[in-house]
Amino acid sequence: MCQRSEVPLISLSTAPRQEPMLEPVEGVLQLVVGENLRRLRQQMSFSQESFGEHVGWHRTFVGAVERGERNLTLRTVERLASQLNVHPLALLFDGVATFRPVLEDGQSSRPVTFAADRRGEPSGEGDGPRRVRPHAP
Repeated sequence: MCQRSEVPLISLSTAPRQEPMLEPVEGVLQLVVGENLRRLRQQMSFSQESFGEHVGWHRTFVGAVERGERNLTLRTVERLASQLNVHPLALLFDGVATFRPVLEDGQSSRPVTFAADRRGEPSGEGDGPRRVRPHAP
């Protein structure tokens, strides 16, 4: 003889149901590329579908890239930037970056910082971005 379970089969809750969020595949840089791509697409007045047609992607793939759920290769970033007539760094840059450059033998190291305002223009003092040239050994 089978006994009835005391556990209800259907949960009646008034709490809003939360869909599980998809985690980015790799990390922050994917989110940066996605945000920059969305911003650029919107500035060009493309819908996700028309943008996808323009670059040869399906609209769902465009959305996944914009949400940071897809990991693009550097070659894909280069091709995309070329099709959109922007520099590849425009898709990779999050507004502020500080790093130590790769040096040739005998060069001294110092951190380099690049920054841009919300419009992507250089910020801070001076007439624009400083160009950093490698020192001759």
